[in-house]
Amino acid sequence: MALICPNCGNTRDFVVKTAQMHVLRVKDDRIEVAEETRPSVFELLCDSCETEIALDQCEAALRRELLLTIGAS
Repeated sequence: MALICPNCGNTRDFVVKTAQMHVLRVKDDRIEVAEETRPSVFELLCDSCETEIALDQCEAALRRELLLTIGAS
């Protein structure tokens, strides 16, 4: 199971762009997190050349590991 940039061959460093939503509640001049979602992956990029890597084309086991690692699954 390997993650490889198809452009430069990088196998070590990648950038995962995510979004996560938080619902905040202000109570007695304090801000509390009332609800939060798990991160959603928008983009997977090679950290060396910034080539986008199609996550849906990666092996299922690799995809699962990546999502578990960032807390998105």
